[in-house]
Amino acid sequence: MSQFGPDYVRAIAPYQAGKPIAEVAREFGLDEASIVKLASNENPFGVPESSKRAMAEAAAELGRYPDANGFELKAALSRRYDVPADWITLGNGSNDILEIAAHAFVQKGESVVFSEYSFAVYALATQGVGGRGIVVPARDYGHDLDAMLAAIAPDTKLVYIANPNNPTGTFIPAATIEAFLAKVPANVVVVLDEAYNEYLKPEDQFESAQWVRKYPNLIVSRTFSKAYGLAGLRVGFAIAQPVVTDLMNRIRQPFNVNSLAQAAAIAALNDKEFLAKGAKNNFEGYAQLTAAFDELGLEYVPSHGNFVLVRVGQDDGAGARVNLALLKQGVIVRPVGAYGLPQWLRISIGLPEENAVFVEALKKALA
Repeated sequence: MSQFGPDYVRAIAPYQAGKPIAEVAREFGLDEASIVKLASNENPFGVPESSKRAMAEAAAELGRYPDANGFELKAALSRRYDVPADWITLGNGSNDILEIAAHAFVQKGESVVFSEYSFAVYALATQGVGGRGIVVPARDYGHDLDAMLAAIAPDTKLVYIANPNNPTGTFIPAATIEAFLAKVPANVVVVLDEAYNEYLKPEDQFESAQWVRKYPNLIVSRTFSKAYGLAGLRVGFAIAQPVVTDLMNRIRQPFNVNSLAQAAAIAALNDKEFLAKGAKNNFEGYAQLTAAFDELGLEYVPSHGNFVLVRVGQDDGAGARVNLALLKQGVIVRPVGAYGLPQWLRISIGLPEENAVFVEALKKALA
């Protein structure tokens, strides 16, 4: 241990977010208005009008602390997912939920299981509590649940599963996940991270929240940052049985979801028209991007989220090289070299015109 902080904290590589538009404008001397950002899997429609109205009404009470227990938001989520309100934990984005779970259930030296090519925060949350990450090799860029089950050690306390997975977009069918849950030791908590659930096709959708009734060691994690368009407000939540939520709420920071975020989330949750518009745009945008990749002869991973992972070259410098060429043209995408995918880029699905700008920029970058 150093003079300041334990070794396991100093060993953490800070999370690298997608480049902001203002930073790219400054760095390359570009007009912010001309820049297209397809890097952070944000909703291209932005904040729903219903949420804007709700925030305007809530603004009158900003001189007071938020409802620390989020009564109204929990009540809305309880109705939506048909679970008791005390089965819900609110988070400052689902990232907060992932970290709360690590702090609540993992002690220093204990292990956490997650997949290769899965969300970077799983490793960061594990390191943040001094845990030992067991990284299971991916199968076809997605989770190998049989191998993850076999990797569970006597000291394993937590398993993270992303479905759909970020950054690869792979999807695990409901029956496969439930078969896995039935075999996981009862003392191992499973976090099912469903940040992109709302983008699934109707035939792929299932209500995992109801599995919580059957599996006391299951946490279902969701977010309002993606399909609901509230990324800047940071609202996430978890559904689990009270024995789990009680521990998570002992770790959760008070007032971790602010008043405007709570009001906006309630409105967005009930805005079916906004969700339907986003799903339609995502379906059409996916077809637009993958058609271009097919035309260019580029390999990509079939995606179930609002993004596509595409290989832009065969050498390990390809991702960084093409990313820089895109930035110079005012197009921001996400390099994924930190995930062990240096030949690939992750492209968020934007509006049709944004996708078109990206495709033209990509052709120039590849040339």
